[in-house]
Amino acid sequence: MHMADALLSPQVAGVMYAASAVTAGISIYKLKKEEKLSEEPNYKKLPTMAVMAALVFAGQMINYAIPGTGSSGHLCGGMMLTALLGPYAGFLSMIVILTIQCLFFADGGLLALGANIWNMAFYGCFVGYFLIYRPIMRSKMMSSSVKSANRVKIILASMLGCVITLQLGAFSVVLETSLSGITELPFGSFLMLMQPIHLAVGAVEGLITSAILIFVCEARPSLLKDINITDEQRSKGSVKAVLITIAAVALIVGGGVSLLASGNPDGLEWALFGNSESGYSENMGLDEENFGVESKAAERAEKIQNKTSFFPDYAFSSDSENPAGTSVSGIVGSVMVAIAAAAVCFAGGFFRKRAAKKKKSN
Repeated sequence: MHMADALLSPQVAGVMYAASAVTAGISIYKLKKEEKLSEEPNYKKLPTMAVMAALVFAGQMINYAIPGTGSSGHLCGGMMLTALLGPYAGFLSMIVILTIQCLFFADGGLLALGANIWNMAFYGCFVGYFLIYRPIMRSKMMSSSVKSANRVKIILASMLGCVITLQLGAFSVVLETSLSGITELPFGSFLMLMQPIHLAVGAVEGLITSAILIFVCEARPSLLKDINITDEQRSKGSVKAVLITIAAVALIVGGGVSLLASGNPDGLEWALFGNSESGYSENMGLDEENFGVESKAAERAEKIQNKTSFFPDYAFSSDSENPAGTSVSGIVGSVMVAIAAAAVCFAGGFFRKRAAKKKKSN
């Protein structure tokens, strides 16, 4: 669902940058407030934030085919991050992931980055958490055991959360594109293509999210937010072992499984360009080489992106056909995202401590 710059006018792109920036600022403020009220400092989330961000980056490289459509989809990851980190740290982690994808791998336009953050992170982290995940996880579900009830809750929250938030994200793409004045994309036709395909994409993401969260629940249930667990379960398992396992999975997925990703266009590309080469519909039938909004802002953004992206489209810039480029991109990207996410978390704790020292000295 990563939007290209050509799909947005500078005005709409600017509004979406502002909306995402304001939400990031609120997230930072809320994390500070949470830390004051909590006995556990936020910096203790650092290892979890790092490995989960790496896993989502690697997961987004795996496009899974949607049977019978000629399309594919990939993980967004907002719901998964939020289940372990909470909505505010989850949203900031998604910003790190999407920014690194944009700048270093040319995945999604730089002008469109604010919109991509909103479409792929806001709904999963906030709508998914406050309206779906938290109410379900805190509900009193009848079951023979706490353990089985938690499994049912996780599956229900993951499936509903991923499907609904991807529908909202897809709707936002259509709305932002229409407001940008791209006349080749009639609102109704584009909507009727985007919503059903992302319903299927969201259902698969729900299954993936369920599997990962159930693994965490079995191994170390206390890592999950809003989960009802017994005192015995609270101390179950090793946090270190769980995080090492997730980190290993991220590297395996990014460095190896990524080679098996579907070559079909993702839901957005499929809606815009179709997949007639493989015998499927042309859909909107746009020309991939010449479509959308032309603007000086988009041209400048493209020039910047061309300079910063050393693995464009997750491949070697000098040899885009070499499959090793995908593996290297997956490993390098996962490590970069983990370091950046940890740095954001560490920096927040550092500046809070510094501010607290100044306050005491005054």
